[in-house]
Amino acid sequence: MDHEEYLRRVKSYIKVPTKEMEEQLEDFCCLCSYISGQYDEDESFANLNEHLDWLERGREQQNRVFYMALPPSVFITVSQHLKKNCYPENGIARIIVEKPFGKDLGSSRELQRALEPNWKEDEIFRIDHYLGKEMVKNILILRFGNEFFGATWNRNHIDNVQITFKEPFGTEGRGGYFDEFGIIRDVMQNHLLQVLTLLAMERPISFSSEDIRDEKVRVLRGIPAIEPKNVIIGQYGKSLDGNKPAYKEDDTVPKDSRCPTFCAMVAHIKNERWDGVPFILKAGKGMFILRFTVTALVSLTNLTQPSTSKRRKSASNSRTSHPAFSRTFPATSSLFESSRTNQSTSR
Repeated sequence: MDHEEYLRRVKSYIKVPTKEMEEQLEDFCCLCSYISGQYDEDESFANLNEHLDWLERGREQQNRVFYMALPPSVFITVSQHLKKNCYPENGIARIIVEKPFGKDLGSSRELQRALEPNWKEDEIFRIDHYLGKEMVKNILILRFGNEFFGATWNRNHIDNVQITFKEPFGTEGRGGYFDEFGIIRDVMQNHLLQVLTLLAMERPISFSSEDIRDEKVRVLRGIPAIEPKNVIIGQYGKSLDGNKPAYKEDDTVPKDSRCPTFCAMVAHIKNERWDGVPFILKAGKGMFILRFTVTALVSLTNLTQPSTSKRRKSASNSRTSHPAFSRTFPATSSLFESSRTNQSTSR
């Protein structure tokens, strides 16, 4: 890819409905540049640094942010070369690591140890880009700026919470990356858990990033290990009209792959606010509809006249009266089937 092709791709993702916005896009493209190179070659990073020096000519300070939207397998190599060849002599530097930050606890710690010799902690940002979506950013305002929700956001009034992520497309040539991680690591353990913690956390002392993080961690510590009987996984097949290929028909996917492209699971939070309320997380590729929804099924009886006996009911005996639950929880298969049929009428 050369510079012209890079600009063409940039423009293809930006809508310009007016002449004024079209001119603004051209001005923006004048600020963009593209340098090609290899992940593991000092020469490539030296060329990048030379280009950066040219862009920063005349400035007293060189402040640089390196956003590594890269395959996780090259995070360590690229971070080392950036520090060696592109770290500013006069100014600050920040390195941003996109999710996934490793594929399990061991690889996450290995990545952290590899970054430590070259980058200080206050120079490293670990980013889940899903938190930048407007709907996700508005959850805190919706919860803590609304007196009605503040009084009813608990197990006395909410029967269950469903967080659903659907993508209408498959891997489309990215199967080599996706097959290493699967839908659980790629979407659920980061995007959906982040949303879950925002929905379930207590009001933080302040809205600083550290205080919000502390409340999120308290939620995660209150979630017991998820039992296999409360998990459903699967792979998408060919579309009914035959126009969209199955997961294993992607040339970049191993033909014997058992990697899940769909998962539904139930989590519980063992604290006073949420004890007995199932949090149902569902995510999948090739679902034909692009959608992210959060659904809280509310018991109108509890909303108008909370029952003391219901408030104290344990998780093993709770939530059987709602139409979305045809059996005492957990009954995983019937739970998801019933939830799908009742979601449109119970939202």
